[in-house]
Amino acid sequence: MLYNYKTMTKASDVFTLKNRNKVEVTFIARGGQVTSIKVPDSAGEIADVVIGYPTIEGALAGDGYFGALCGRYANRVVNGQFEIDGTTYQLDCNNDKNHLHGGVDGFNNRIWEVEPITLEKFEQAYKLSLVSEDGDQKYPGQLKVDVIYGLTKSNEFVIEYAAETSKPTIINLTSHAYFNLKGAGTGTVENHELQINAAQYTPISAEIGTVTGEIVPVAGTAMDFVEGKSIGSALSANDSQVKLVDGIDHNFVIDGYDGMIRLAAVLSDPDSGRKLEVYTDQPGVQIYTGSHFDGSETGKLNAPIEKWAGVALETQIFPDSPNKAHFPSAVLRPGEVYKHTCVYKFS
Repeated sequence: MLYNYKTMTKASDVFTLKNRNKVEVTFIARGGQVTSIKVPDSAGEIADVVIGYPTIEGALAGDGYFGALCGRYANRVVNGQFEIDGTTYQLDCNNDKNHLHGGVDGFNNRIWEVEPITLEKFEQAYKLSLVSEDGDQKYPGQLKVDVIYGLTKSNEFVIEYAAETSKPTIINLTSHAYFNLKGAGTGTVENHELQINAAQYTPISAEIGTVTGEIVPVAGTAMDFVEGKSIGSALSANDSQVKLVDGIDHNFVIDGYDGMIRLAAVLSDPDSGRKLEVYTDQPGVQIYTGSHFDGSETGKLNAPIEKWAGVALETQIFPDSPNKAHFPSAVLRPGEVYKHTCVYKFS
C-alpha cells in the first residue's frame, strides 16, 4: 500500500461531504479523486452523476484521471518545453510528443494529506495538501499546494486551489471529473444541453497535438454553444475540429474574464431535470467528451464505460500558455500565491 509518510494517509482513504439536501461528494486521498457525486433529480431520485468505477479498488486500479486533481500543469505543454527568465526547462512527454497533466507521475497519482476543516460558508469541508519538491517531474521550484473541497447548503461543490513556489515555475491545476447528469452508467451525454459563455475558443492541430495559438470565434462552427444546444448536435457535425478528436477536447475562452468568479458553462439533462452550473475565476474551460472511452472497462451500474459516457468541464488556464505570450500567464514566482476557484452548482 502506498502512503504519504508525513501523515500515513492511505491512497484508499475515503472522505465524504454531505449537506441537508442529500447531496454527497465522495473522494479518496490518491489524487483527491472524486469517486462519486450523488444528487437528486427533479423528482427527488438520487443518482451518482460522475463517471467512474463501482468500487474504491476499481478507482485505484483504473483510469487515474477520473475525478482527480491534475497538475502541476493540467492539459498540454507542447514538446514538454517552456522558458522562464532565459532558462529552458524540458518536462517529461507522456502524451505522444507533449507533456500532459503534470507528467507520468502527476498530482492525480499522489497521496494528498487530507484533514477536515470548518469554514462558515460550507456545511462540510476538507483541506487537501501536497508538497511537490524542486525538480519533481522536472519542474523548477518546491511547490506547496492546498486545495479545499467544500459543499454548501445551496448544493455547490466548491474547489479552491492555492499554491506557492520557491522558484519561478509554471502552474495550472484542475479537476478532471466527467459528468453524466442522467447518472453514471445510463448511456451517453449526447442528449445533454450545454451552454458556454464563450464567443471564442482555441482550435487544435493534429500535427501539434494541441492548440495552435489561435483564438478564433465559435460562430459558424460546431463549437458555438453560446445560446446552448445538445452535445450530440456538435458531436455529429461535419466539422474538422470535431473530427480531429472524434468529439470535443477544446479550450473555450470565457467571456469577460477579469479574474473574478463568473458563470462559465451550464450543463443540463432534459430527462432527469438535473442542471450543473460551472463558475470560475479562470480564463478558460476545457470541454472533453471522453472520446477515448471504448467500452473495454466496466463502470458504475456494471455498465461499460462507452464513448461520450460523460463530459469533463475543466476550469483552467489555456493549454500551452507557457509558450504563448498572448495567452494568460501560467508563471508563478516566489512571494506570489496561485489561486483558482471552481464551483460546480447542482440544481
